[in-house]
Amino acid sequence: MENPKVKRVLISVTDKTGVVEFAKALSEEFGAQIISTGGTARVIAEAGVPVTPIDDVTKFPEMMDGRVKTLHPLVHGGLLAKRDNESHMAQAAEHGIEMIDMVVVNLYAFEKTVAGGADFDTCIENIDIGGPSMLRSAAKNHASVAVVTDPSTYNDILAEMRANDGATTLATRRALALDVFRTTGAYDTAISAWLADQLDAGKFPEKMNICLTKQQDLRYGENPHQAAAFYRRSTATEHSLVNAKQLGGKPLSYNNLLDTDACWAIVREFDKPGVVILKHQNPCGSAEGATIAEAFDRAFACDTKSAFGGIIAANRTVTTEMVEHINDAKLFVEVLIAPDFEEGALALLKEKPNLRVLATGGIDKPGAEPEYRTVDGGVLVQDVDVVSEDPATFTVPTKRQPTPAEMDDLLFAWKVVKGVKSNAILVAKDHAGIGMGPGQPNRVDSCDIACKRAGEACKGAVAASDAFFPFRDNVDVLASYGITAIIQPGGSIRDEECIEACDELGIAMVFTGHRHFRH
Repeated sequence: MENPKVKRVLISVTDKTGVVEFAKALSEEFGAQIISTGGTARVIAEAGVPVTPIDDVTKFPEMMDGRVKTLHPLVHGGLLAKRDNESHMAQAAEHGIEMIDMVVVNLYAFEKTVAGGADFDTCIENIDIGGPSMLRSAAKNHASVAVVTDPSTYNDILAEMRANDGATTLATRRALALDVFRTTGAYDTAISAWLADQLDAGKFPEKMNICLTKQQDLRYGENPHQAAAFYRRSTATEHSLVNAKQLGGKPLSYNNLLDTDACWAIVREFDKPGVVILKHQNPCGSAEGATIAEAFDRAFACDTKSAFGGIIAANRTVTTEMVEHINDAKLFVEVLIAPDFEEGALALLKEKPNLRVLATGGIDKPGAEPEYRTVDGGVLVQDVDVVSEDPATFTVPTKRQPTPAEMDDLLFAWKVVKGVKSNAILVAKDHAGIGMGPGQPNRVDSCDIACKRAGEACKGAVAASDAFFPFRDNVDVLASYGITAIIQPGGSIRDEECIEACDELGIAMVFTGHRHFRH
């Protein structure tokens, strides 16, 4: 078939951006008949564009508060009829069905309605029925019908029609059809997710849909030969990474985003002013301080070598003083993320054109949104590692109780070790993570690495382990470097062996009851 000229257009939009100008061009330049519904018809008519109300086409009134208006054979027959099928066209002629060459539809703002806190009944009323039906009918018959959902495409479509004697091309119609099915799929996903939440249908249903919208293309993935893009979830919280505003620096890379997410996840759990410096998914520096500048100084001191080229996350407004300290340290930083930045701090940061600066506007505590990880041929889904842990419920099985100062450091270390790759050991002193042993195949090596990194400061420090000790050799290694208190989940069949080792060596040990693997 030749590309059909656009002679008859049905327009029914929630987002009326540019719709008057589009309708006017279709009518005046191409002589197209404009058919429309409800509020859209009024807007177009008030602009002086000739418009045919939908009920003039269907010979049936819009009814039931607008629930029924386009669900009619005179509409869908005009969309679905195959123009090169003699039987279809004969039936259309017999029943007075005229062809519709273009559909311009965007859907009721369901997600916006939900986000606005509307009640159940209002949300139900904002589930579009006729819109998706028209879109799907037109998209199925894209051989003949152009279907437009996005106002940003209006000018491009008009330009193509001007270049093709009032017609659209098959390539464009196919691309538009693909966009329709992606749009309606995402729309249905949003509805099903909301309804499942309303009905408390369970977090792991038999069928699960995930709605993702592209945030940006990335230069490449983890390595230059890997293509990559960044997508946003429809359930993203206000202050999540995907909603952070970039205030300066180069575009974010795939690795930047992975590391920034890991860094931000740790620092937002701190109650006091805190800074985390992260490299390759592991926090090489972490500390709290009286001010955010002091927290940076103490975090940087944890490992000045590994901090080079890392990610910095702060849980308070970044001050000019903190940025001055970063500059004084001559520290190269890939990303700096925080809730906000002082004007003076931003001015200094903008002197570094490559430093990516992200402002989240606030801090959201980790929520109930599930975590997804792909495996070969499938997806693993789990709760985020967020658990209510009350230190009052922790137990001390050893003879020696931790001192108040030790307990304070143990609780700090327990927050940070969650962000270290398993098998994970974190050595801490005075609310700073001074030594880290990440990702080793055995926990003894992790203990040794963490203590060696802490050096002499290990004496009198505390240690956190993300999982239980399988043997007492972990305790022996930590004790040999001067560790005086340990926090760990407990639960090993050799707990008694480890407790006895602590008692022999004068070490206090705390059991939390929760493991925090991070693979």
